[in-house]
Amino acid sequence: MPGPNLMTAPPVDRLRRRGEEERALFARLREGDESARVAIVRRFLPLAHKLAHGYPGGSDTEDLEQIAAIGLLAAINRFDPDRGLAFSTFAVPTILGELKRYFRDRAWSVRVPRSVQETALRVESVTVELTGRVGRAPTVAELAEAADATIEQVLEALQSGSARRADSLDQARDDGDDVTSMGLRIEVEEPGFAQVDDGLVLDELLRVLEPRARSILELRFRDDLVQSDIAQHVGVSQMQVSRSIRQSIELLQQAAGRP
Repeated sequence: MPGPNLMTAPPVDRLRRRGEEERALFARLREGDESARVAIVRRFLPLAHKLAHGYPGGSDTEDLEQIAAIGLLAAINRFDPDRGLAFSTFAVPTILGELKRYFRDRAWSVRVPRSVQETALRVESVTVELTGRVGRAPTVAELAEAADATIEQVLEALQSGSARRADSLDQARDDGDDVTSMGLRIEVEEPGFAQVDDGLVLDELLRVLEPRARSILELRFRDDLVQSDIAQHVGVSQMQVSRSIRQSIELLQQAAGRP
C-alpha cells in the first residue's frame, strides 16, 4: 500500500517526514555521497533566494542570489545534524550573515568606516518599515529612534549612500536637446594638446639654427642620444657637440625672448 501523500498529510506529519528526509540526506552526505549535497542545495535554494530578495541594500538581485547560495553552501558544510536542530534554523542566520558581510565589505564603491556602513544598513531597513507603517517618508528623528542611533549618525549614514554604487561614465544624461554621456561632460586636462603646441613653437625656433647645430640638438633631446654617440654620428668631437648644444640653447632662449 503506498504511503500517505506528503502534500495532503497533516502539518505535523509533513514536518516529521521532511525532518526524516533531511536527516537522511545529511547522513548520506556524511558518508561521502555528493549527490546528497546536490539534493540539499536544490531543497533549500528557494529559501536562500527568498532571503536574498528580502534583504535591503539595493544591490543587483542576481548578485545577492549568488551570495545567498554561497551562504547556503557554507551552512551545509558546517551543519551538525547531531545537535538536533533543523537545518533551516541553522542555515537562515548563516545566509543572512554572508549577505551582511557582502554589503559591509564589497558593495561600496568608496570605502567608508564599517560603523557607518552598519548604520546605513539599519537606516535603510527601518526606512522601509516606517514608510509602510506611517504612509510617508519618515523624519530623521524618527529614523534615529527606530535605528537606535543619533541624528548625526543617521545624517552621516544617509550621506554615505552615494558611496554605495558609482555612476557609470557611459550613463547618458539628457539636458533638453543635449543627450551626452557623463564622461563626455567631465572636464579633464589633456596634456597632449600642450605638447603639440610646444612642439610647433620649438620647430619654429629651430629655424634660427644652422643645419648641423639643429641636427645635434634633435639627436640629443628628441632621440635621447648621449654626446659620444652624437659626435660619432655627426663626425665631430664630443667637445664640439657639448659646445654646440650650449650655444644652440642660448640662441633658442634669445629667439624666444627669454634671458
